[in-house]
Amino acid sequence: MDRLDELAIFVRIMDEGSLVGAAGRLGRSPPAVTRALAALEDRVGQRLVDRTTRRLAATEAGRVLYDKARALVADYDAATAAAAGTPVQGLLRLTAPLQFGRRHLAPIVGRFLDAHAGVEIELVLNDRNVDLIEEGIDVALRIGSLADSSLLARPVGQVRRLWVASPAYLARRGTPRTPADLAGHEALLGTSRGNREWAFAGGRRGAPARLAGRLRVDDVETRLRAAREGRGIAQLLSYQAADDLAAGRLVRLLPDWERPPQPVHLLTKGRAHRAPRIDAFLDFAAKRLKALPVLSGAVPG
Repeated sequence: MDRLDELAIFVRIMDEGSLVGAAGRLGRSPPAVTRALAALEDRVGQRLVDRTTRRLAATEAGRVLYDKARALVADYDAATAAAAGTPVQGLLRLTAPLQFGRRHLAPIVGRFLDAHAGVEIELVLNDRNVDLIEEGIDVALRIGSLADSSLLARPVGQVRRLWVASPAYLARRGTPRTPADLAGHEALLGTSRGNREWAFAGGRRGAPARLAGRLRVDDVETRLRAAREGRGIAQLLSYQAADDLAAGRLVRLLPDWERPPQPVHLLTKGRAHRAPRIDAFLDFAAKRLKALPVLSGAVPG
C-alpha cells in the first residue's frame, strides 16, 4: 500500500473515531482499514491508537503523527486539486458557539453545501473553546479577544456585552441608571465564576454586595427566557438579545457603562496546512458574516 495512502487512512480513522466509520467514509472494507493501521503502526514502531469498546483514542505518538499527517494529506489534496482543476471537495470540520452557530452560522453552512456538492461538513456547536489541533477542526468562529498563537484570524465583526430586562420587570422594580442602582435587583447569572461577575466601563468589576441572584443557569436560551418572563436582569452578548430587543420584549440597560465591543474572528491553521475547501469556506463565510447586522456592533432598539 502507498505510504501516503496509509497516512490518509489514519487521518480518516482519527477524524471518524472508529475503524468502521473510516471504512464507510473511504468506501473500503473494515478489514482493509484495520490492516492499513496495523501496517502504519509497524512502520513507526509504536501503537498509534488505543482501542476502547466505544471509540478509538490517539496515543501520544498518534496525536503527534495525526497533526503532521493531516497537514501532509491536506497539502497533497491541495496540490493535486490545483493541478487537476478539480472542484472544492472533502470533509470540513467547523466549530462555533452554540447559539450563534444555530442562528447564524448554520444557514451559511447550508448555502455553502448547496454551492459545493463534493463537500461534507461536520459542525460542532459548543460554548467552550475547542482546540483546533487536538480535535481536528478546520475553522472556528470565536467571540472575544484572542490569545497569541500560530492560528490565522480573519475578523468578521464585533458584538457588545450588555444588560437587559423585560418592560414588566422594570415597571415593577424600577430602571437602574448606574451600577450602584443594581443593589436590590434580581440578577440572572451564569454558573461559572466568570459569568457571575459583571464588568463595567472604566475597569470597575463586580456588582454591589447586595445584588441578588436567585437563578443561576449556564444556558443562554434559558437566561433569555427568564429575562423575558420578568425574572431579573441578564448580562448577554448583543447578538443573543438582538431579536428580543428589536421586538421590545427586552430593554437595554446601562449603555453608558458598557465596555468596548468584542471582536469576532474566523480562526484556522496556517496556509500551508489548508486544503482548498478551507479557503473556499473562509471566503464564503467571511463575506456573509460581515453582512450580518448582529455583527455590526450596533444594538437594536
